[in-house]
Amino acid sequence: MFDPVEREAIMAKVALKKNVDYQVIIEIACVNSPKELLVVKQAYHDRYKHSLEEDVASKTIGDFRKLLFALVSTYRYDGEEIDTGLAKSEAKILHDVVEQNIFNDEEVIRILSTRSKAQLNATFNCYKDEYGSITKALASESPNEFALALRMAIRCIISPKKYFVKVLHHALDKSGTDEDALTRVIVMHAEKDLKEIKEMFHERTNVALEHAVAKHTSRDYKSFLLALIGD
Repeated sequence: MFDPVEREAIMAKVALKKNVDYQVIIEIACVNSPKELLVVKQAYHDRYKHSLEEDVASKTIGDFRKLLFALVSTYRYDGEEIDTGLAKSEAKILHDVVEQNIFNDEEVIRILSTRSKAQLNATFNCYKDEYGSITKALASESPNEFALALRMAIRCIISPKKYFVKVLHHALDKSGTDEDALTRVIVMHAEKDLKEIKEMFHERTNVALEHAVAKHTSRDYKSFLLALIGD
């Protein structure tokens, strides 16, 4: 079994195959701290002999390339200091972009990829106070795939554990099990923060994660996931 960092590097490589899974790259870039992301990128380079940034640039196109490359290549500040004036002004920038449906605006990508998570959370709070929820505003633009990618990045920054609980809940939907999403969350977060995700899953669904997984999976796959989930 690979260690958590190697697992993320492998997941990133798999995500950059023929049909790029931008969700995986967004999760790795936006959930990890800047230092954690650097470690994942180093593990990726050690394993594949080229950088994650290079592969993102070569395997993606258009607006998604701009967003994903910025997220994986920019080292965001990791402090807790907040500039309230900046938060208000950038909340307005984001609102104007959403109102005009110009989701690929370079300012949006710059804000999401360079600001600290503390600063971004302050910006999103200002947005909510002035205009309502930014994630709901972006969701209303479905099926604009790029807007949904921005929404995903914002949700990963605001509350990653809540985001992963929703991913697991949808993966274990009655209509069918999304094995890719289920495997990704459990494998990437085992030995990391899966315990907290399990607790929140139970709080929000009133079902233990291990029971939900056991119900919707079978045989070796079920045993594999349950071993990672633990008690």
